Amino acid sequence: MNAILRHVDTLRQLLRLPVAHLDFDAGIDPDDIPKTYRYYTRPHPRYRIIGNKTMGAALIDLGRFDGPSAYLDDIRGKNRGAWHAKRARSRGYVCTEIDRNEHVDAIHAINTSLDERQGRPMDRKYREKTARFERQDHFDYYGVFNAEGRLVAYANIGRYGNFSAFSQLIGIRNNDGIMHLLMVDIVSRLLERKQVRYVMYDTFFGAQPGLQQFKRILGYQPFRVKYSLQ
Repeated sequence: MNAILRHVDTLRQLLRLPVAHLDFDAGIDPDDIPKTYRYYTRPHPRYRIIGNKTMGAALIDLGRFDGPSAYLDDIRGKNRGAWHAKRARSRGYVCTEIDRNEHVDAIHAINTSLDERQGRPMDRKYREKTARFERQDHFDYYGVFNAEGRLVAYANIGRYGNFSAFSQLIGIRNNDGIMHLLMVDIVSRLLERKQVRYVMYDTFFGAQPGLQQFKRILGYQPFRVKYSLQ
């Protein structure tokens, strides 16, 4: 009975989440966009009656901000996203767009720097070295370099319609704020470009508490999502 009550309470919380309408635009990439739409809307692996990424999606509503400064103000304060990003910058780290094929060895070193992340062993695809990366036109690729010019973190983010979503975000483990810098700079550039309304970083549910906190201090909130394909 207690388990049933817990599930009912969870369902009530989910239904109270704000709703976001995320629109996939097949015109951006006729092959990848419909495929990604099907993946996002397929039945959840554990809760079959809901879509894979429909409940508790981690989103930033970029429409709330008139530019990067407003976003930084929203995540300012001790131990919040802007604070960590500033700390990384003060230690010589720089975020910029990259060509992954110029950093094959460094990316492999990052991917294999830990045996497990978020309490799970690293997936096989991360342990195997990629000799050459394919560039997709609707994706942007970013990296963080340390003061010596070594790549220490990277991210791949795709534009799918009225939203962008991260497919990878990974770095070496340290306490310098490099992942916060990577996220803050990417979100700031999305705000400058004004091409999308939302940015998505997977979901809150299923993420470890540390990753949930990382998302929150960078401005992400859980949403209930309704998807469409155009």
